[in-house]
Parts: sequence; C-alpha cells; structure tokens
Amino acid sequence: MTNPTLTIPVMRTDPATSDPGSADRESAPAARRRAPVGDALLGVWGIAGLLFLFFPVLVIVAYSFNTGRQLQSWQGFGLDSYANALANPTIISTIQVSLAAAVGSALVSAALGSLAGVALARSGGRWTAWLVALLGLAMVTPEIVNAVSLLPWFVTLGADWGLWWFNLGQVRLVIAHSLFACAVVTFIVRARMAGLDESLEEAAADLGAPPAQRFWTITFPLMRPAVISGALLSFTLSLDNTVLSSFVSVAGATPWPVYVFASLRSTLRPEIAAVSTLMLLLTLVALGLVALILNRAAKRTGEGSGIAQTLAGG
Repeated sequence: MTNPTLTIPVMRTDPATSDPGSADRESAPAARRRAPVGDALLGVWGIAGLLFLFFPVLVIVAYSFNTGRQLQSWQGFGLDSYANALANPTIISTIQVSLAAAVGSALVSAALGSLAGVALARSGGRWTAWLVALLGLAMVTPEIVNAVSLLPWFVTLGADWGLWWFNLGQVRLVIAHSLFACAVVTFIVRARMAGLDESLEEAAADLGAPPAQRFWTITFPLMRPAVISGALLSFTLSLDNTVLSSFVSVAGATPWPVYVFASLRSTLRPEIAAVSTLMLLLTLVALGLVALILNRAAKRTGEGSGIAQTLAGG
C-alpha cells in the first residue's frame, strides 16, 4: 500500500517586501536628503533674522568712523569722530550723568529687589499675591505714564515739602530708573531662591545661627548670581532709558539718551555714533564679566551655568 505524498506549496516572496525594515531603509536616504534642505532653510532664516536685528547697529558702528561733518554723509574712514567726542565737554558730561545714574539704579534695585525676592520666595501669605501683582503692574505700565506721574511728585517733594535733594537731577534719575528695575530684580531673585533647597538655611538655624548670619553666610552666596544678573539688567536698562529721563532730568544733569534725542532736531554728527559704539562696547564688556562670574560660581557649586538658567530660576 502506497502512502500518499503530502505536498506543501512553497510561496515565494520578494526579499524587498518580506523584510519589515526594508521600507525604513529605503525611506532613510530620502529623509536624509530632505533634512539638509530643511536645516539649510532654517539656517538662512536665522541669519536673515539676525541681520534684521543687528544690521542697524552695524551701520552705526561703521558710520562712527566717518570723517564727515554729517552722520549720513560718508566722507572717509578715520577716528576723528572719536577724538571730537572725547574732546567735547558737553558729551563727556552727559556720559558721566548716564553712568552715575546707571550705577545708582543698579545698586538701589539690587538691594531692594534682592530683599523683596527673598521675602517672596521664603515667606508666604496673602500679601504675596498682592505684591507680585503690584510688581507686575510696575513692569507693564507704559513709561510715559510713569514719567507723567513722577514729574509732579518730584516737584511737590522738592518745592512744597522742602526736600531739596529731590530737585537734584541725579537723584531723580536714580529713583525713576529704579522703579522698573526693582521689579525685574525681584522676579529674578525670587526665581533663583524658589529653585534652592531650604535645608542649608534650616540647618544653620538649628545650629543657633542668627538670621543676619544665616543670610550673609548661606542665603546671599546662593542668590549672588541672581543679584549680579539683576544688577546688570538694571544698569543696561538705565543706560538707554529715554522717556523717563526726558521728563525728570533737569538742567546740568542731562543724560546721554536725552542729549541724543535733542540732537535729532538738528543734523546728527558722527560723534553720536562714536559714543553710541563706546556705550555698546561697555555693555558687551559688562555682559562678558557677568557671564564669567556666573560660570565660575557654577563650577564651584556644581550647578548649571549661564545667565539664562539664572533667569529661569535653575
């Protein structure tokens, strides 16, 4: 008796379709071809955005070397504008007023804003929400509104109440510039303190350290990067504040932005571009020093580095 033979049909498949990963391997070259195109377009768009932002600054820097008598009329390359600006007593006086007001605003804002930031981060209560709301209101209020309200206030304090120091232009500038800067420093310090552990401060309190000693030995070193960043921002915000300075400044204490604004009524000279370039270099140097300080502090503490992380509260 013969056993029947069972025949099993064999299905032939295409190797290209039987491998599940073959489709991905085929689409990978196409994806790699598309990726460089997208990256190139994003790069071109980024460069265009940077040029749009910084091209006017580059133009001012270039025209600061103009030897002509008018800023918009290029006559040749030279350092005459820098020499003329440094030899002009009026320009030197305005620069001194601006730098003094910026330093004063940075110190006042750093002191008041740091204390307010620590209070908001470490002390809770109903007043916290109200203080945050008031600080936010101070940041979003238009400068023209602050300027219009500050001018009669200064006049009343100086003339009617006999507080003569409110008639000083330097005092007015420091107070006016510190209003907005204090809010900025407060939020920066608050974000920094909110991201720090309170165990070190609690341990110092358990060991019997008084509040002042705890603050200077534990709290302040931890919040120092935020204080430095806030002071830097206050300094730079004060340098280019034109609206408030135009309203509260007095004769004999004219800051640089007000001088430039007044010069728009006549022909702009290359000296203005030269001094603007020097102020830009000063700002860049200040940024570099603060970045160096923050990086060294981050290496000592083992934390992340950078101003952006400090502003974010990391």
